[in-house]
Amino acid sequence: MYLLAIIPLLILSRVLYLLYNFLLSPLRSIPGPFWTRFTKFWYFNQVRRGHFELENIRLHQKYGSVVRISPDHYSVSELSAVKSIYGTGSKFAKSDWYEGWKHPDQDRWTLFPDRNIKRHAETRKRFSSLYSMSSLVHYEEFVDYCADIFTQRLEEFAAMKESFNLGYWFQCYAFDVIGCITFGERFGFLDRGQDIEGAMSALDRLMTYSTLIGVYPQWHPRLFGPMSRFSWSGAGGRAYIMEFVQEKITRHNQQKGDPEKTQEHIKTQDFLEKMVLARDKDPEKVTDYHLFMMGQSNVIAGSDTTAISLSSILYHLLHYPNVLQKLRQEIDDFTAGGRCSEQVTFKESQEMPYFQAVMKEALRVHSATGLPLWRVVPEGGAEISGRFFPAGTVVGINTWVAHYNDDVFPDAKTFRPERWIEAESNPQRLKIMNDMYMPVSISHLYIE
Repeated sequence: MYLLAIIPLLILSRVLYLLYNFLLSPLRSIPGPFWTRFTKFWYFNQVRRGHFELENIRLHQKYGSVVRISPDHYSVSELSAVKSIYGTGSKFAKSDWYEGWKHPDQDRWTLFPDRNIKRHAETRKRFSSLYSMSSLVHYEEFVDYCADIFTQRLEEFAAMKESFNLGYWFQCYAFDVIGCITFGERFGFLDRGQDIEGAMSALDRLMTYSTLIGVYPQWHPRLFGPMSRFSWSGAGGRAYIMEFVQEKITRHNQQKGDPEKTQEHIKTQDFLEKMVLARDKDPEKVTDYHLFMMGQSNVIAGSDTTAISLSSILYHLLHYPNVLQKLRQEIDDFTAGGRCSEQVTFKESQEMPYFQAVMKEALRVHSATGLPLWRVVPEGGAEISGRFFPAGTVVGINTWVAHYNDDVFPDAKTFRPERWIEAESNPQRLKIMNDMYMPVSISHLYIE
């Protein structure tokens, strides 16, 4: 009886809320598709269908710099909003969309979806040295090892004149690189191109589940438990990845101190070894859970985004033969001048301007993230793009929207690495482009 009595009240409160947004909200004049004034379902359906990034760009082309995505979610496109929403010291907390990216158990948090600004900042500060450029360069031996195996697989396909899915093999490569860097050994994806223990398919299901359930995060605690029992579900994929990472950490700890612990025989200290040393030095500052949390973050955030970025680079090189020819010429010139090793080092690649421009442009035209990185307007509200947003409103900038802004990147749809080189002669122009440039490395290491 109590339930029957409360249902009408819940429906009435929802109707009143929708009427308020439609008739009285200070943001009622912000344009967007009709149904976005009343429900999140329009947004959910667009994300479910795929390619929301393209729809998001079209919305801004049609409606302007601020667009309504749902009753209380607004997509923003102006450069001035980037620093306000995501800049250092910003008080814009992550929205509840991030709830879908973590275990419903509130004690089991990870860095990417952590909505606690203070804790997130402390964790990021605690482990920032592990992700610094000086630290990452030391992992180059792991990357080279996997690149050699990847090259061998490509040569085998070429010798057999056999077609293959290069995007899939890029993910095999990325997974093995992440395995080497994080745990000191490859997962083994590059051996035969097999999805070891279903890890890649589990990650794909996890991504799909978390992206969609984040639109309706209140359903996450209710659905996660039951769905985790089914291997085909996204919740099952999350549970599997957690077990997968924990097994790798357990194995790493068991083999600690064994000189034959890996098949790679690489002397470089891996990520987990550095974490273990930090834990042993100060167990209160670095716990066993931190080891698990950071290991899981590397696997989830590193493999997929790396594969997408590599795919974008090669795809656009093949579709723009003139760019490929210029890049080959630069590599040949550097090789002839003794400035480029047979196995190009990171330091050498930094000196190759066209190569850097190609990578930067490929990540601009095809970013690895395709949704706005939703943030909550803090107490007191905020003015964004000439409008005042009350506290609690959810706002975000989609990297695709930012990267396809024709005012910042003229003829934005065209893959043209030269734009970055030309901007070198105009520091102010280059600064604007860099401020609007939000590839996966920025979103994960700095914004996220």
